[in-house]
Amino acid sequence: MKLFNPGGVQGSAMSYAALLEKIEILRSTLRWATSLQRNDIEKLLRQANALRDEVMQLSHRERFVQAVSAGPALALPAGERRQALLARSFVFEGTFGDNPRLLDALEIAEKAAPTDLPVLVDGESGTGKELMAKVIHANGARADKPYISVNCGAIPDNLLESELFGHKKGAFTGAVNDRKGKFESAHRGTIFLDEIGELPLIGQVKLLRVLQSHEIQRVGSDETIAVDARIVAATNKNLRRLIEQGTFREDLFYRLSVIHVTLPPLRERQDEIPMLIAYFSDEAAEALKRRPVKLSPRLRDFLLAYDYPGNIRELRNMMYRISCLAGDIADVGHLPEDIRPAPAGARGGADAAKVESVRGQGAQVPAHLEAPLSLGEAKRVASDQAERVCLERGLQEVGGTVAELARRWDMNRSHLQLLLKKHGLHSKDFRHQAGAGAGRAVTAPD
Repeated sequence: MKLFNPGGVQGSAMSYAALLEKIEILRSTLRWATSLQRNDIEKLLRQANALRDEVMQLSHRERFVQAVSAGPALALPAGERRQALLARSFVFEGTFGDNPRLLDALEIAEKAAPTDLPVLVDGESGTGKELMAKVIHANGARADKPYISVNCGAIPDNLLESELFGHKKGAFTGAVNDRKGKFESAHRGTIFLDEIGELPLIGQVKLLRVLQSHEIQRVGSDETIAVDARIVAATNKNLRRLIEQGTFREDLFYRLSVIHVTLPPLRERQDEIPMLIAYFSDEAAEALKRRPVKLSPRLRDFLLAYDYPGNIRELRNMMYRISCLAGDIADVGHLPEDIRPAPAGARGGADAAKVESVRGQGAQVPAHLEAPLSLGEAKRVASDQAERVCLERGLQEVGGTVAELARRWDMNRSHLQLLLKKHGLHSKDFRHQAGAGAGRAVTAPD
């Protein structure tokens, strides 16, 4: 790569000198022109636009050089990686903390943004995959060009080709006019293909052809149209597993995942929850034209301890709901009923176990664990108990091998480890059981 020259700034100086020369030529043309025809004006406008694009590209290139020359991000002390990103004018709509896995993803995105390489973003639903796509677009050389978002799972199969590539008038019933497709609309910009794992095989073939040739054909037309769109795709599915099942093309996967970014779930980013609560509280207050709502200690304890299966999207929606329903102070009664802890009283087995465990360690019991069971809480406790039974049975079947159980259930291994920790299960206990069972089978009498 010739973009980064650690020996000096000669490349940058030459680029700036060339830009200054072009600007002076443009200024001279305007200064000495006695009259300008319309075609002359259009020519000068095209030159000005080209200069603007060069300046934008140079700006993003300089920021990329800063990112690369900063050295290994992991060498920075804890807490400074985030500040280093912001100091490099990193564009991010929202807030983020110091979680190492998230910072890894953001630093990859920062370095990939000035390029035109395809990016594949994966992670659970609600972790911010579309926000990551916008971050890549905003920090790249195409930031002032179109950003087009497509939900591949929401397009009917019979309209997929028309939606992506457009159609000619009369191509099919209802095609009353020529229509541009999403790729044509994203020309010179970025196209975000959300839920790429939902794309049917016929659509995958056509998308692969676009990636290879950078050309499209509208439905009902033989004419090819050149398109230059940077592709960012996202999925909450395991595409490698889909490849094994024959529902996703392996060649398309490798085309899309030149740069691969994985977003961690919110339950692995506990340090960010207080920041996100404050951020979404302010955002909701602005949208609702009211003051930010205050949270009771009991509600705050609940929000900090909750698992958020819907990740950041669930937290955001929860804060909007609380801000809308509460007065000056919000309490647990403003939470959705299916997750709401009940008032003081009896409590179910799962929460009782948690309370006794916390008390046994001499720690203070969070307020939301002191609550009795409501109908919604009873359902959650029953679900937790069923989850524990399923985990125990699974570990017994695989002899306590967590990796094998994750493979069988098509789960992220770290997520499975969190579930085991939640229920106080240890894989080594099941390995011992498997070994004891094998020993008994060998020594049993005939």
